[in-house]
Amino acid sequence: MGKLKSNKRNAAAAGSSPYSKAQTATNNVFKFNTNVGQHILKNPGVAEAIVAKANLKLSDVVLEVGPGTGNLTVRILEKAKKVIAVELDPRMAAEVTKRVQGTPSQKRLEVLLGDVIKTELPHFDVCISNTPYQISSPLVFKLLALPNPPRTSILMFQREFALRLTARPGDALYCRLSVNAQFWAKITHIMKVGKNNFRPPPQVESSVVRIEPKLGTERPGVSWDEWDGMLRICFVRKNKTLRASWLGTKEVLAMLERNYRVWCAMNNVAIDDAVIGEEEETEVDESPGTNREEEWGGIMDVDEETDELPSFFKEEADRISKENGTKTKSKKKKTRVAELVREKIRKVLEDVTELADQRAAKCDENDFLRLLSAFNEEGIHFA
Repeated sequence: MGKLKSNKRNAAAAGSSPYSKAQTATNNVFKFNTNVGQHILKNPGVAEAIVAKANLKLSDVVLEVGPGTGNLTVRILEKAKKVIAVELDPRMAAEVTKRVQGTPSQKRLEVLLGDVIKTELPHFDVCISNTPYQISSPLVFKLLALPNPPRTSILMFQREFALRLTARPGDALYCRLSVNAQFWAKITHIMKVGKNNFRPPPQVESSVVRIEPKLGTERPGVSWDEWDGMLRICFVRKNKTLRASWLGTKEVLAMLERNYRVWCAMNNVAIDDAVIGEEEETEVDESPGTNREEEWGGIMDVDEETDELPSFFKEEADRISKENGTKTKSKKKKTRVAELVREKIRKVLEDVTELADQRAAKCDENDFLRLLSAFNEEGIHFA
């Protein structure tokens, strides 16, 4: 009985991840590296549906991130004026270029070789991407931070990442990523894509989302650094009360005290730095039902909430430790300014916003805006 021969032409269209070390190719055959999540969309019906969801105009310039072998690219070129494809893997860049070589579309495809996160992007109207999992979060916020963000972005992500992007207060997957992304854009889940639509099939399911940035008066008039800095504290443990997150972690208090000192210095506000004793170990009681959130076992880290202390709090803990010449558990001298900062935080949480007993997982955008405004009024800043 004859043996089934492998299709070498299809195999040649494959390639290793543009965000990993390129693998050695034998006989010009691309090998997919499934460990880093590179999977080529092979279903033409899904590709057509993704392009259709973008509602492209004939005058649109489209950015495509990680074009792979060009299955999406050729369909975008049928609907748009031009495609700018950003690809880090030179072999993939050559493959997508070859795909349109000798066709009328050749002059309308521009391939940029490099890392899209580090690349200065030219103007474009729409972004469409079968996104490499490793750059999902950086890509979302790079697009939203552009001076002239794209009108719409149709992006395919790992299913759980997509659900985190669209999660609402009270949902199991609601997190800092959800709040940040929805603060700057309207995000909708538009379609599910099963693993068998890719070659090779990934271990997880995928979803496509539409991201439409808020513009004009809808665009938030707050500092990104201030906003994100505050959310980092709120979501240190999203199922703890805000009182526990803010007043129950001495690293948080130490960081806010330092920021307050800087603010006072910049605004010529005198502070009382007298020592009034030694700090006691602070432990804020939590009611039942505030167990640690289950860690996400996905391919990429979408938030720092799975760690008891984010890295910048750990750095603060190390700084305190070095200053005291002992381990972090050593007692620190208590000053009047430290007590003032603590009282300001208590006032904001309990008196001004009345959110002290609320949990970050249940708070909405308006709650966080009220918190930020109240803290800033008290001279508490996060950037």
